[in-house]
Amino acid sequence: MNALLGALHPYPFEKLRALFADLQPPGDLAHIPLSIGEPRHPSPPFVLDTLAANLPLLANYPATRGEAPLRETIAGWLQQRFQLPGVDPESEILPVNGTREALFAFAQAVVTAGAGAAVVSPNPFYQIYEGAALLAGAQPEFVNASAATGHLPDFAAVPESVWQRCQLLYICTPGNPSGAVMSVVALQSLVELAERHDFIIASDECYSEIYADESSPPPGLLQACAAMGNDRFRRCVVFHSLSKRSNLPGLRSGFVAGDAEVLADFLRYRTYHGCAMPLHHQQASVAAWGDEDHVRANRALYRQKFDAVLPILQGHLTVERPDAGFYLWPETPLADTEFARLLYQQAHITVVPGSFLARETPRGNPGSNRVRMALVASLEDCVEGAERIVNVLEQR
Repeated sequence: MNALLGALHPYPFEKLRALFADLQPPGDLAHIPLSIGEPRHPSPPFVLDTLAANLPLLANYPATRGEAPLRETIAGWLQQRFQLPGVDPESEILPVNGTREALFAFAQAVVTAGAGAAVVSPNPFYQIYEGAALLAGAQPEFVNASAATGHLPDFAAVPESVWQRCQLLYICTPGNPSGAVMSVVALQSLVELAERHDFIIASDECYSEIYADESSPPPGLLQACAAMGNDRFRRCVVFHSLSKRSNLPGLRSGFVAGDAEVLADFLRYRTYHGCAMPLHHQQASVAAWGDEDHVRANRALYRQKFDAVLPILQGHLTVERPDAGFYLWPETPLADTEFARLLYQQAHITVVPGSFLARETPRGNPGSNRVRMALVASLEDCVEGAERIVNVLEQR
């Protein structure tokens, strides 16, 4: 077996099951899961209809680089959404089967294994970044994101020696779990670092289409590149998905876009990887990327949840509305693991301890004494969950 597999950490939900193993939740309360970030809003009917209408395409092998209509639709969406002067659908777009597998595979394609190789990522982070680094034969280097830095990674604190070893930088904007959004200026400073130290930036932007203010969508890495004259997105790639944007997590549809030279090598890797998107999924994806009405309606549903839940929790927990995304990231009145156990045992609610989403560093674990709550359940369940949490806190 690959010896590097032994370096992988248990996934947060595996740790959560172990945390609750000795507990018995109240049987008279229905379970309200606020732990996993799986969208629960209905999938767009027109996308499902397109998927069904194209089932006969199962008789054909798909190409790894995707069909031209899908790449062209994605390029048009990127140009409109991020005010880009141009995106080449032939060389700067690559459809993928959900961004989770692509984020992992990307490190395997671009990292040269060795004792000095480093992959830098935020802390807290999506655990795929760490696993991808370890199995690519690199050392993960974590950059803490805390309240002191607006929940954005403190890249200014990264030693020059780490940047010199860095081959790949993962960023997540809007962030998981905090929802914090990196500014164009902050993104451009990272592009300059990448040029100076010869590394690639992989920007996970899967929460970019869930935000509060319709007039102020979160900026993206390619947008920052174009604004500084890097209109061919040198050293930069972005990852987008239909899972959160369009409530289609089971479609496993996303894309990678950016530097054509990097994507050419990633495509060559993927031709061996056996991961082409099925043709009927591609047709459904064309329909989804081509429509914004269902995306605006989706954002409105999340706004309703934040508007309803935050007034209930505030005054009992230190919690703020995020810039984007569908998570709350409140401070806890006791250790985050104990707070999660308390909610499960007394209120039959699951949340993720923040320390499970981060790693210990010399500056501590930035997830400690916080929990992640995903407002993906129905409005009614989110409100009831908030009320149960308050009731547990008042009983203390």
